[in-house]
Amino acid sequence: MANLDLLNSSSALSNTAWASSVPSSIKTTAGAAQAALTANSGQSAMGQSDFLTLFTTQLKNQDPLDPVKNEAFVAQLAQFSQLEATTNMASSLTNFTTSMASSQITSSAGLIGAKVAVPDGPAVLVSGQTVPATISLPNGADGIQLQAYDSKGVLVSTQTAGAQTAGDMLFNWNGQDDTGNALPAGIYRFVASAVVQGKNTTPTVSTMATVLGVSQQADKSMLLQVTGGKTIKLSDVTKIYG
Repeated sequence: MANLDLLNSSSALSNTAWASSVPSSIKTTAGAAQAALTANSGQSAMGQSDFLTLFTTQLKNQDPLDPVKNEAFVAQLAQFSQLEATTNMASSLTNFTTSMASSQITSSAGLIGAKVAVPDGPAVLVSGQTVPATISLPNGADGIQLQAYDSKGVLVSTQTAGAQTAGDMLFNWNGQDDTGNALPAGIYRFVASAVVQGKNTTPTVSTMATVLGVSQQADKSMLLQVTGGKTIKLSDVTKIYG
């Protein structure tokens, strides 16, 4: 009588075919194992419980004159141990991810009220105040032009600056148009252009915004709601000011 080989799928198929040809009154190792597996056929894949059921069924119904070889027995135990370890590892990783997600939203809540640098963010103009911003110039620039647009997309101000060294160029917009008239409070947008090594580029302008709230997406990434009605990813924030 042949033994059921749990390690070889082709052997398992041949055992199944062989068991179907044996009279139903004779109980075989392959037949008992197949019946045990069929009882759990509603599952899409063999799990830890299924493997243990097959394994113990083999031991109960093996031919005493031709028992499982020691090597096969040890190999099957090792396979079961590996399956159990993998299952436990997956469960631990899931718990760790859930714990990290919970701690992340708690720590991010501490940013509410803080000012952050928002790439391509809104420029919030308050009457009587300037609007600080930075232009990212990793390679410096031969010249800079900064334009301000209102909420309707109308160009209201244009400023220029000479050569700049590599790094972040800091500036403060006074909230005035090109003729020196004070503009109304509201949301504006900055667009910069620079000449770098003879080529025209559009460097990123970062404005300061206050964090109003935090939220978490389905993929566990954090979002910040900031002044100006903009929502940004926490990973996109380059600077935080208390």
